[in-house]
Formats: sequence, structure tokens, C-alpha cells
Amino acid sequence: MTSSHDIPSAQIPRPPTRRFASVRTIVALVLREMATTYGRSPGGYIWAVLEPAGGIALMSLIFSLAFRTPALGVSFPIFYATGLVPFMFFTNISQKVSSSLLFSKQLLAYPTVTFIDAILARFILNVITQLLVGYVIFVGIIMIFDTRVMPDLATIAQTYALVTLMTLGIGVLNCFLMSRFSVWKSAWSILTRPLFIISCIFFLFEGVPQPYRDWLWYNPLVHIVGLMRRGFYPSYDATYVSVPYVAGVGMITLVIGLLLLRRYHRDLLNSV
Repeated sequence: MTSSHDIPSAQIPRPPTRRFASVRTIVALVLREMATTYGRSPGGYIWAVLEPAGGIALMSLIFSLAFRTPALGVSFPIFYATGLVPFMFFTNISQKVSSSLLFSKQLLAYPTVTFIDAILARFILNVITQLLVGYVIFVGIIMIFDTRVMPDLATIAQTYALVTLMTLGIGVLNCFLMSRFSVWKSAWSILTRPLFIISCIFFLFEGVPQPYRDWLWYNPLVHIVGLMRRGFYPSYDATYVSVPYVAGVGMITLVIGLLLLRRYHRDLLNSV
């Protein structure tokens, strides 16, 4: 009788690699996210488009009554869209990623589901959703209004790549902090509330007086909005934009967040 020790190692069947199991798990989590987030509310994905569209329309109406032209270009809708779309991309996705552990807590009890799977599933679905929302908003505005913009697809793609990296990094770090410290969710909400005002959505960075302009530079969303506007307005240089700074914020927060989650995610699941 032959024992398992007599069988050559090359003939011993190996379990399926984790890579394929992870892909199946992520797809299943994405489908679950679609059903729970967009399948239970009337309209589903329509509201994902109507929310920024309504905000842009309201801001365009209000500011057009006070000013003849926006701070850049001739169209109020496209000016505010270049600020609001990347801002909502960041806020919506980072919020989803931050609550990944809480959202998938029961499924994470299974050994085939990891915290990475839970984070990637929410991240991938919501990135795709926000990219489609941005496409619909920008194309719709350009087709309806006389915007006189010349979109630079390379710069716009660079903007989305940067905000995606930064969103993932801050979302992963907050995923640990919000699971570890219950008060951090409220603290983060308070700390980020002014971002809507100080991210240059309504005005240009160059119009901010000193010394506030130097302080505002450290807000990475200012660089994101400036780069997005550079992608639509050929005459706008946005020389203050620092791609390495935004990428550094994203990479540092992502590495720290992943290290903390890898070390403490089991303890977090037992405590939340």
C-alpha cells in the first residue's frame, strides 16, 4: 500500500489558488452591494446622477443671478461641475470604503472572505458608478449648454486616477479608525464638513488672498479640482497643482491603513 509520502510532490493535488477564489468572492460582494445599495430604492442608479445634477443646477441658478459670468469660462454649469463631480467622487466613495468592515461583518466570518475582498468590492462598484455619473454629467452639460470648453482627456484621466488613489487611501485608513474608535465617525464628519466650502468648488484658488491661499494649498481636493479644470479649460494653467503631493497623500494613507487592518482586523470584527 502506497502512502502519501511515496507520491511525488508534483503529483499531489493542490488546492485552488487564492487569486481565483478572491475574484469570485469580490464579484459576489459587488452583486450584493448593487442589490442592497441601488436595488432597494426607487430609481436606483438614477438618484446617483440626479444628486450632483441637482446641485449643479441649483448653484448655477443662484450664482447666475449674482454674477454675469463664472470665475472661469462662460458657463456656470460646467464650471461648477468641474468642482462638484470630483468632490462627490471623493466623499461618496471614501464613505463607502470606510464602512466596508461594518457592511460585510457577517460575511467576514467565513474564511474565504477577507477584509481586502470587502474593501475592493465596495471600492470597485462605487468607482464605476461615479465614473458613469461624471460621464453623464459632463457630456450632458456640454451637449445642452454653450460651454466653449475643450476637454483634454489625458488630463481628465489623470485627475480621476489621482482622486481614485487618494479616495482609496483615506477610505482604507478611515475603515480602521471608524471600526476601532466609534467616535471617529462623528469626528471625521465634523472635520470634513468645511471641505465643501474650502475645496475651490465655487471659486478659483488664485482668487484667495494670502495667507489663506497658502493654508488652502494643503487641502488635496484643491489640487484635484484645479487639475480637473485644467482638463476642461485650455487657458487655465493651475500652476499650484502638485500631482506628487496628492499621490503621496493617497499612498501614505493607503499603506498605513492596510498595515493597521492586517494587524487588527480580527479584533475589530469581534468588537464591532
